[in-house]
Amino acid sequence: MNMKYHFASDNTAGIIPEAWDALAAANRGFAAAYGEDEWTARASDCIRDVFETDCDVYFVFTGTAANSLSLAGICRPQHKIICHRQSHIATAECGGPAFFSGGAGMEVLDGAAGKIQPGDIERVLQQPYDFHYQLHKAISITQSTETGTVYTVDEITAIGKVAKDNNLHFHMDGARFANAVAALEVRPKEMTWQAGVDVLSFGATKLALPVGEAIVFFDKSLSDDFGHRCKQAGHVASKMRFLCAPWVGLLENGAWLKHARHANRCAARLAAGLEQFAQTELLAPVESNAVFVSFPDAVHRSMRAKGWNYHIVIGETGARLMCSWDTTGEHIDQFIADLESAFSD
Repeated sequence: MNMKYHFASDNTAGIIPEAWDALAAANRGFAAAYGEDEWTARASDCIRDVFETDCDVYFVFTGTAANSLSLAGICRPQHKIICHRQSHIATAECGGPAFFSGGAGMEVLDGAAGKIQPGDIERVLQQPYDFHYQLHKAISITQSTETGTVYTVDEITAIGKVAKDNNLHFHMDGARFANAVAALEVRPKEMTWQAGVDVLSFGATKLALPVGEAIVFFDKSLSDDFGHRCKQAGHVASKMRFLCAPWVGLLENGAWLKHARHANRCAARLAAGLEQFAQTELLAPVESNAVFVSFPDAVHRSMRAKGWNYHIVIGETGARLMCSWDTTGEHIDQFIADLESAFSD
């Protein structure tokens, strides 16, 4: 089968040119090992510049590691993390937060559009419990969410207030953080540390890097000995410059937001094309680079036969279509044309 394009995930796209050039530059000559090189320092400073604050930055290989290690840094085995039922930490990270924390549990909440609500968090916290139960210690939200929606600054701030009022730590899974910033058109600090977020898993692989995520501690008091935790987990690279150099290319001149805006625009264009068909139904607001849509099973089979790859994630007919920095208008137009043909088959 001739695979035309992968709408299955933004992970399927290649590396952005800016990151590729930085990686090539880092490959010239010698550099100190284990993060003592200039590229690691520059990447860390780039992140501090992006968020306009002094913060502790740690680079790891995967998003699962970023979430699991950061949550393990703020939770102990007797603690529990409040999150959305669909969140990646609850459904797709193989119990990573529990493993690295030694047993921290999850308190999963429902919520429309992939979001948890302050009122629901407060109701959970008001339930009586004693030493037989794990203690709530952290709140984790995903930005953008697992349904492609975006928490507004006010929504994040409201959750941050609940966290502060109840002496909880506030974690943000930012696997697609850039897409959320581009969608809201706000400064990154406004929806992180100024809104009460203590620690961020800053994603870049889905955006366009070859590998690597960043853990950003805005509350530096929470990162004591965190470098040892990363080393113990196998996430301190001997040739750290190759993990960090692409971040420099991504962040120094604003490439991260340029490519995120492009992916978001492509999703909006794709959604507009889908809405012309009476037999399609958009299953969530299109606010970032994800489109959730349902159409008949026979049409899915036809599209697969025509070479399109994407995942069914909601019921038997609800598809997730992900756009990336490398998505083009031609890709979208061809998908819509093939969909029109599939409806006629």
